[in-house]
Formats: sequence, structure tokens, C-alpha cells
Amino acid sequence: MPELPEVESLAEFLREHAVGRAIAGVDVVAFQALKTVDPPVTALGGLIVTGAGRYGKFLDLDCDGLHLIFHLARGGWLRWRDDLSGARPVRPGKGPLAVRVRLTPDDDGRAPGFELTEAGTQKRLAVYVTEDPASVPGIAALGPDPLAPDFTADTLKGIVGGSRAQIKGLLRDQKVIAGIGNAYSDEVLHVARMSPFKIASSLTDAQVADLYEAIVTTLRDAVARSRGLAAKDLKTEKKSGLRVHGRTGQKCEVCGDTIREVSFADSSLQYCPTCQTGGKPLADRRLSRLLK
Repeated sequence: MPELPEVESLAEFLREHAVGRAIAGVDVVAFQALKTVDPPVTALGGLIVTGAGRYGKFLDLDCDGLHLIFHLARGGWLRWRDDLSGARPVRPGKGPLAVRVRLTPDDDGRAPGFELTEAGTQKRLAVYVTEDPASVPGIAALGPDPLAPDFTADTLKGIVGGSRAQIKGLLRDQKVIAGIGNAYSDEVLHVARMSPFKIASSLTDAQVADLYEAIVTTLRDAVARSRGLAAKDLKTEKKSGLRVHGRTGQKCEVCGDTIREVSFADSSLQYCPTCQTGGKPLADRRLSRLLK
């Protein structure tokens, strides 16, 4: 799933490649992805792309005040095309293509644009056309952005102080902090040397400060690594920059211990026992329940 660093990089990519161009048309292939009907998607035709931004994991393409907003969900991605003039007409089917956004042709006749694709059987990619981004339910419910100037250690202290949730789940909750998902929550907790099962309200002031620093530096470093890359290269960059997530069985780059994995909610998490849990492996609670 694209998380804050990848979505921020995609927004930067669109600012560089799409802003200033006019929308030639938006073709919706996966009709279940379109969550709004008024204004209609056809209203985007002829409008100039004036900006590209991000709300948590939501991408926002501002077209003369009308916003094309999309959430890529778990299996979605943005695929930039330098020339769509020869692309086949879109037809609803079983392929990954969900939406195609066509921009007006260049002087050389090439018509650039991008496609939103979604892999897998769980179709959760969501597209909205709205005059007000805050009208999108997922955006309206977002917690503070961890890269915003007003997100401070005191902000984080207020968030964790009253929560009995495990810190892993709290970091992933978009209503609490916007933009962090399964991968970067693993990375943040590894940098903070903190157990993913630690109860949020039990954190000391020093641990809150360490966690805050880990959140900000991990996300900023990931954004910096992705800056300037083509959209097609962002997935590879994300994987190469991860130290624990997705690296079960490999050696921890910090201490040399073996990275382990346990089930968590609807997915799994990776961690280093030496760095995060005092050398003790975490119990896989979902597996334990199955064995009873």
C-alpha cells in the first residue's frame, strides 16, 4: 500500500508533469471506484491542472478549483504515460486498469496522462470529484499530518497519553495520525527501539520524544530518497529503503539479530527482537488462538 512518502512523491511528480496542462478527458473503467456523481467526472474536461497535493494517503489534483481526489488503497498505483494518443479505448473488464486521465497533446502530438491501476481481488481504490476536499469522508476524518509544522512532540504526547491501544495499531490509525501504514509503522518502531505491542499510554516522556523523532526522520528520509524519481520507480525505492518491514529472516542492519514476523490485525508486522523487545520474540497471538 502506498503510504505518506510515496503519495507525497507522487504529488511532486504530478506537480512537475501535469500542472499547467488541460484535462482532455477522464475515462472510468472500474465504475465501483468512482464514489461521487455530482459534479460528474466529465466536468473535469477542459480544465487546467493548477496544483497537486496530498491529504494523508489521498492524492489531490486541483483542476481550476474542481478536485480529482483518489486513494490508491492496498493494491492501487499511479502509472504515468508519456503518450496516450495510441492507447486502446478503455473497456470495463478484469484487468488492473481502473481510471485513465488524458491530458491535452503537446506540440509534437504526444498526449501524456496517467492511469490508476489496482491489483488483486479486493477492489478498494477510490476516486472522488468534488469542489471541497473536506467533503471526502476519509479526508474529513484524518488525524494530524506528521510532516506538518504544527505536528510536535507535544502533539504526539497528547495522542498517546489517553490511549490504551498498542502503539503499532495507533500509528496505523488514520484518524489518529494521517499517512503512516503497515510498512512505515514497522520502520518507525524499529528506529525508536520500541515494541509494537507496547501500550501507548505507558510511554514515558523520553520514549514519546524518541518516537516523535523516529516518525519525523523516517518519513522525511523516505520522501527525500524518492524525490525526483519517476512514478514507476517509487515501489522499488520503497522496498530498498526498508530495514525491517518485509525482511523476515534477514539480519538486522543495526544489531545483526534475525528479523522476525508476527500476525497483527489484518496483516503482519516485522521487528527486531534485540532492538525492540529486549531479545524476546513476540507471541503470534493469532496463531496461538488457532492452536487452541
